[in-house]
Amino acid sequence: MRGDLVRKLAARCLSVGLAVLAFVVVALTGATGWGLALAVAALVAAYAEQRIRPGADLVAETALIAAAVLVGYSRRLDDGFDPALAATALVLLGLVLLVGPLRTAGNLEVRAANLPVRSWTPLIADQLGVALLGLLAAVALAAALTLPGAVALAASLLVGVGAGAVALDLARRRFRPTAGGGPVARALRRHQPEFLLYFSAPPGSEYQVTMWLPYLERIGRPFLVLVREPEFLAPIAAATDAPVVYCPTLRAIDEALVPSLRVAFYVNHGAKNSHCVRFTQLTHIQLHHGDSDKAPSANPVSGIFDRIFVAGPAAIDRYARAGVRIPADKFVVVGRPQVESIDVRREPARGLASPTVLYTPTWTGHHADADYCSLPVAEELLRRLLERGATVILRAHPYTAQNPASARQLGRLTELLVADRARSGRPHVVGAAARELSLTDCVNRSDALVSDVSGVISDYLYSGKPYAVTDMGDEGDRFTERFPLAGSGYVLRRDMANVDTVLTALLDTDPLAEERWATRRRYLGDFPAESYAEAFLSAARRELKAARDPADARTPQLSPSA
Repeated sequence: MRGDLVRKLAARCLSVGLAVLAFVVVALTGATGWGLALAVAALVAAYAEQRIRPGADLVAETALIAAAVLVGYSRRLDDGFDPALAATALVLLGLVLLVGPLRTAGNLEVRAANLPVRSWTPLIADQLGVALLGLLAAVALAAALTLPGAVALAASLLVGVGAGAVALDLARRRFRPTAGGGPVARALRRHQPEFLLYFSAPPGSEYQVTMWLPYLERIGRPFLVLVREPEFLAPIAAATDAPVVYCPTLRAIDEALVPSLRVAFYVNHGAKNSHCVRFTQLTHIQLHHGDSDKAPSANPVSGIFDRIFVAGPAAIDRYARAGVRIPADKFVVVGRPQVESIDVRREPARGLASPTVLYTPTWTGHHADADYCSLPVAEELLRRLLERGATVILRAHPYTAQNPASARQLGRLTELLVADRARSGRPHVVGAAARELSLTDCVNRSDALVSDVSGVISDYLYSGKPYAVTDMGDEGDRFTERFPLAGSGYVLRRDMANVDTVLTALLDTDPLAEERWATRRRYLGDFPAESYAEAFLSAARRELKAARDPADARTPQLSPSA
C-alpha cells in the first residue's frame, strides 16, 4: 500500500511541477520553444498520472498546460489578436472544466461485457480526459509548426462536439430514465441468470474471482458476475463467457438484480458486500478465495451470510477457536475444488536428490496482526536451499509490489536465483515466469513447499507432499496452537536458526508424512479424488434448487469426516 502511495505522490508532483514550469517559462521568458516542449512533457506526465491514479482530478495541470500552449501559440503567430485562437481558448477552457464532471457522471452508469448490448456513452466519457490531453498535444504541435489558429480551433471543436454529445446523453439518462431499466437490465432479463458472483476488492485482486469461474460455469446454470470497481470489468470478462456487469451505485445494483436471480456468491469480506446482502430474496453464500489459518479467515463478518462454504471441518473449528460464534447450520463443507488437478504423491519425501522447492512468501497484510511475510529473512533460506542443490520456484503474492520494502527484498531474491541459474544451470523459476504458471502448475512441478501462513499451504496439503511454514512472530510452541495447519509441517523460526534441521526433515527424513494425511482430511474434506469438485457443485445446485422452491429442506451436508 505504501508503494502505491509513493507512486501516486510522485506522479502528482511530476505532472503539476512540469505544468507550472511550462507556464512560467512561456509566460515570463522568451523561450517559447522550450516552454512548448515542457508543456508536452507535462502532458505525458499527466497521462501517466491518469494511469496511476484513475479518476484523478487534473483540472489544475490541464489549465496551466492549456494556458502555456495558448500563450506560446500566440507568440509564435505574432499577429496580434487572433479570433480563432481566442475561440480555441474558450473551447479548451470549457473542456478543461467539463471533462472531470463528465467522466464522473459516466462512471455512475452501468457497464457490461459479454452481453449483446452496447453502451458507448460511459466508455467515451471515461476517455475524455485522454482526448483532452491529446488535443492539447495537437495544439502544441500546431503552435510549434506555426499553423493558422483555425487549425487549432477545428481540432478543439471536434473534441468539444463529442463532449457535448456525451453530456446531452448522460443528462437524458439521468433525468429521463427508460422505463424498466436501461439496455443492460433488459439484456439481463433476457439472459435469465439464476445466480451471481458479487465482487468488490482493491486493484489486482481479480484472481479471487478467476479461481472460482470454472466451477461456477460447471454448475450448469446461467449466471453473471457483478463487480463494483471498473478496472475489473475487462480482465474478468476475458476469463469467462458469462455476463460481467459493473455497478458503480446502489441504483445500478437494483437495476442489475433481475427477478430470475436466486443466489449470490461472494469470495471475500469486502465492505461493499453489504450493498448486495441487503437483498433478502437472495440466498447469500460466502466462498472465500482460499483456506488458511490467517486471522481474516475467521472474520466475524462471515455471520451475515446465509451459508458459508468451507473446505473442511478445520475451517469451522477455526471460527470457534477465534471466539466467533456462528450457527452450525450455516456451514457447508464442500472441499476446495481448485485442488482437483493437483497430482497426489502418497510416498514420504525421503532422500530427495536435486529437489524442486516451491517458495511462496505472502504479503505484509493490511494490519500488523496479519503480517506473516518472510521476505525480510528469506535470503538465508534460499542460500541454504541452493547449497543442497535445490531448484527453486519463487512465486510471491500478487500484492507484494504494494510495499516498497517487500518489492526490494523480492528483487534481491530474484537476483540471487538468476545468478545461480546462470552459474549452475538449475532452472529456477522467478518473476514473470513464475506468475505465468498457475498455482497448480507450481505444486505439480515441486517436491516440497516453503510458505508463510497462507492459503497456499492448504492447497499444497492436497498433494501429500511435505511443507515448511515460517514462524514470523517468533511464537515458538504457541505458533502451532494459533495455526494448527503448521503442526503437520516443519516450522522455520524467524531467525533461521533451525533452517538446516527443517530442510533435512523437509527433503530427507519427512517424519510427519502420516500426520499430513489426517490433516488433509480435516482441512480439505474426505471426498473421492476422481469427483472431488463434485462436492462443491452439488452443494451449489442444492442451494439453487432450494431457493427456487423454499418449501425444500436445506439441511447442509457435511463431509464424512466432519
